[in-house]
Amino acid sequence: MRPLRYSINLTLDGCCHHEAGLAPDEESMRYWTAQLARADALLLGRVTYQMMEAAWRRPATGRWPAWMGEREVEFAEVIGGARKHVVSRTLAEADWNAELVHDDLGSAVRRLKQEPGAGLWVGGVTLPSALADLGLIDEYEFLVHPVLAGRGPTLLAGLRERIRLELLDRRELGSGALALRYRPVDGAAEPA
Repeated sequence: MRPLRYSINLTLDGCCHHEAGLAPDEESMRYWTAQLARADALLLGRVTYQMMEAAWRRPATGRWPAWMGEREVEFAEVIGGARKHVVSRTLAEADWNAELVHDDLGSAVRRLKQEPGAGLWVGGVTLPSALADLGLIDEYEFLVHPVLAGRGPTLLAGLRERIRLELLDRRELGSGALALRYRPVDGAAEPA
């Protein structure tokens, strides 16, 4: 069974809005490129899919925008080449190496996890909350930025049960951000 890994940037006070942390630097871009490259496929909700596509899809001209440096292009190429499963009730179609998931979420993700491979990756806010409630996330990976946002969406708000985690790895980046990897402790769901 291939594991499902949830990865996201967040601030010290738990805000997970994509603009709340520090602007990506060369080291964090390298870090996320390597993490995405480890996944056999990405599992994305509609909002995250459309946001990532708008930012990282190669333009029809074939030329990357001037704002993209070497690291951003590497990230864009990895995410662009990745197989994507987009969970949506409203999208009629998805391209960019993507297919829609309209089935029951739990059944569809269990089926994807049964396929051979090294792992699945999920990002975003809403979809991971639903997956966590279903007990389907095998690893949590947070890049915690040394910033206090003071407002914005928080990580996994509204979980039905508390999930106890054990630390697998930690790494400090030059910016002061901490990369933290956890896995759920077996049988660790508790009433929230």
